[in-house]
Amino acid sequence: MGFFDKIFGQSNKTEQENAGEVQQKSTSLKSEQEILERFGGIVFDKQLDFGDIIGDNNWNINIEKGEISFGSDLVFPIQVLGTISYSSQTWLWAWANTKSGLPENVTKQALQLKKYGEDNEIDLLTNDTFDFSDEDLHLIGTIASGLHNSSAYYICDYGQGAMVVTIKSDKIDKLQKDNHFRILTVFPQLISQFDLNHNSALKNYLTDKGYNITENGTKLTATKNEDTLTAEFDNESRLTKLNG
Repeated sequence: MGFFDKIFGQSNKTEQENAGEVQQKSTSLKSEQEILERFGGIVFDKQLDFGDIIGDNNWNINIEKGEISFGSDLVFPIQVLGTISYSSQTWLWAWANTKSGLPENVTKQALQLKKYGEDNEIDLLTNDTFDFSDEDLHLIGTIASGLHNSSAYYICDYGQGAMVVTIKSDKIDKLQKDNHFRILTVFPQLISQFDLNHNSALKNYLTDKGYNITENGTKLTATKNEDTLTAEFDNESRLTKLNG
């Protein structure tokens, strides 16, 4: 099973209130690439945990309640980002989808992303619809999850298209694991998926995981408790070696 295969496929008041808030530490990020380099690692890390939590359960969405469920015991609040049509290969943001009648409470995050895009001149977040590949859906999910500190994102494939949602739930957050060796799996997947500055993306990921980082030329060493990770880069900051 590939890295993304498992992901493709009652909210409380605090979670609903926080649904549309962009993290304060995100305000200096002015492009898609900067956002991905800042949050890509930790978002991918959370996705692995989420995949373990939901297992092979089928999804079901109740838009009126703003919930997604994976069986009767796994019910989480959602924010709807938008949809892709497989026939036209176009993306449509939730705030622009006036025909669907989406409740305002599930589109708060999409509107916040639009505002962020307007403030920072990021076309991806401000154009209501555009040509898009289903392979790029993880771009939307990763950016939204990073900026909003979501527990996870999920791609709800319904045959003719797919809806991308984010989830914020204390239940998921409490089940997330601190796995040192996971970094050796997550980071190579991240840089194969997106065009990033490897050095910057890895440092942000390790910092989010609580590591202390030291650098000596093109070599990076990260330590946390008894765990150590080393990385080496070429002169263009591309990863050449990663050991844990």
